[in-house]
Order: sequence, then structure tokens, then C-alpha cells
Amino acid sequence: MDPLFSIITITYNAAETIEVTFRSVIDQTFADYEYIVVDGASKDGTVEFLRSQEDRLALLVSEPDKGLYDAMNKGMHRARGEYLIFLNAGDTFHTKNTLADIAASIGNSRPDIIYGETALVNDKREFLRMRRLKAPEKLNWKSFRMGMLVCHQAFIAKRALAPDYDLTYRFSSDYDWCIRCMKKAATLWNTHLTLIDYLNEGVTTRNHKASLKERYNIMVKYYGRIPVILLHVWFALRFYAAKWVKGQV
Repeated sequence: MDPLFSIITITYNAAETIEVTFRSVIDQTFADYEYIVVDGASKDGTVEFLRSQEDRLALLVSEPDKGLYDAMNKGMHRARGEYLIFLNAGDTFHTKNTLADIAASIGNSRPDIIYGETALVNDKREFLRMRRLKAPEKLNWKSFRMGMLVCHQAFIAKRALAPDYDLTYRFSSDYDWCIRCMKKAATLWNTHLTLIDYLNEGVTTRNHKASLKERYNIMVKYYGRIPVILLHVWFALRFYAAKWVKGQV
């Protein structure tokens, strides 16, 4: 019988962060899952650690790839579970009972998409704050015109409906992937749970700008250029109005 969850972690030179993620998975009180790690031929001890724990993994792949989303596709193609959970190195499940809580939340139903909230933590695993964008009570593909309202790690899709990640996007293919999943989904379930502790490392300015440009192009593709332009004008006005209220402009 196939497992309920396929948990997929992508690594590349992640020796400093992989162990906490690995422990978060194998310490779950719910056992109906498989754990897959796809590594991009790391050279820093990541693979050595994973091989020392290989008996706890359903699959370990370590080979060169074409980037993060190519590795995610590799993991997804090898998965057997009903649902896919992508858990980055450095990120963890919120508690040891997270998978059990998700399973209890959906009960005997099998929604196409399951989602929840994300907490931000530092490298000492100390809580910083909840993610700024809160998961909406009701979610559909049009919801993401307001941005990525659900963190990729807290967005759990049925494997049967999940498309490949589009490799033309280097930084925001997860945003595109979530939209495509939701367009195919008939039922989306809000667990009302905090599912993920996300390591708040920050991103380089260059990659952040490239990611925003890709997200803008994805939004235009699905929601239309004029509506997206108008929405961004509103975003800007709201941003400066908030700063004005705080006396910062």
C-alpha cells in the first residue's frame, strides 16, 4: 500500500541545515509517509550524513541537476505517496505531531489541496513571527493574484494532479506550480494549523529582484497584464500609505 505522504527534500551543500530537517521528519509520530532526498552532488558532507541515515530514507539520489526545480521534478517522479510535501533543508515541521494533525484534519476525505500556516524561525530555531501573508480561509487559483498567500512548504498537493515544475523559471517556479495545481483542484482544505517552521535566512538582492520579476510575469500569464498593473499600483499606494501613517515618509 502506498504511503499517505511523500516528503521531498532538495539539498545542495546543506551540511549545516539538513540534520534538523531530517530529524523533524523521522521524529514524526505519524508513520504513514516516505522520505525522499534529492541532492545535487554536494561536496560539503551533506551526502555523507544522508548515507549514514539511508535506512530511514525511502530514496536518496545524489547527482548533478539543472537547479532546484529540476531536482524537485526528480523527487516528484519517484514519489509513491498520495500527497506531496516539499520540505527545504533548514525548514521543519512545526511539531512532532504535524503529519498526524494533518491526517486528523482531513479525516476520510481526500481533498486535492491541503494547506496551512507558516512560522518564521532563526538558525537557533527560535520563533520570530508568523509569515506576513496569511493563508486565506478559502483558497483557489485566483487567490494568488494577491501574492503567494500560502508558503510552498505548507501547500500540500495530491501527486495525481501535480504537474512538473516549469524549468523556464529559476526562482519562482513554485509560485507557478501552486497556481497550476489549484487550477486542476476541485477541493482545497484549510487545516487552520501551523504546519511549517521556515528558516528565515533572507535572500540576496539580485535573486530577490529576479524572483519578483518572474512572479510578475507569472501573474500576467494567469491574471492579465492590465489587472496586474492596477493591482501593483494599489500595492504601492498601500505600502506608502502605511509608511506615511508611521511617519516614515
